[in-house]
Amino acid sequence: MNAQGKVFKYGDNIDTDAIIAARYLNTPDYKDLASHCMQDIDTVFAKAVKEGDIIVAMKNFGCGSSREHAPIAIKVAGISCVIAKSFARIFYRNAFNIGLPILECEEAADKIEAGDEVSVDFKSGKITNVTKNETYQAEPFPDFIQQIISSEGLVGYVKNKLSK
Repeated sequence: MNAQGKVFKYGDNIDTDAIIAARYLNTPDYKDLASHCMQDIDTVFAKAVKEGDIIVAMKNFGCGSSREHAPIAIKVAGISCVIAKSFARIFYRNAFNIGLPILECEEAADKIEAGDEVSVDFKSGKITNVTKNETYQAEPFPDFIQQIISSEGLVGYVKNKLSK
């Protein structure tokens, strides 16, 4: 499992309202939800993001409410991975529950800039800034987390386990 894409960079304390504003939570269409992702803090994000791109942020990404809409909007928008110094715990759990890979890595969060091309090897935790020719080391995912991600989330993982 790997990810590679262009970076969208954000600061500290990006809350779930900044990721997807409450006024859009009543839509049952995930593509519509994703079209409003980050729009209150980054008006070009939803139009500029490409499949495989990566979000890099600083401390406490995903703080605020416990809504699972935030990681869903990010994933459906095309983001393949979020790297941050730290994540709000409920966002951390919700991200894995829907199969969105997230990594904590202070060095990567500090050194990666908006627009950099970055690749991530989830098995080893190696983050490569292709633009700057630098590597950073995050904690690799345990096998069961890799299985949850490759199953598109916890529901898919459980279905796979029960079918065996």
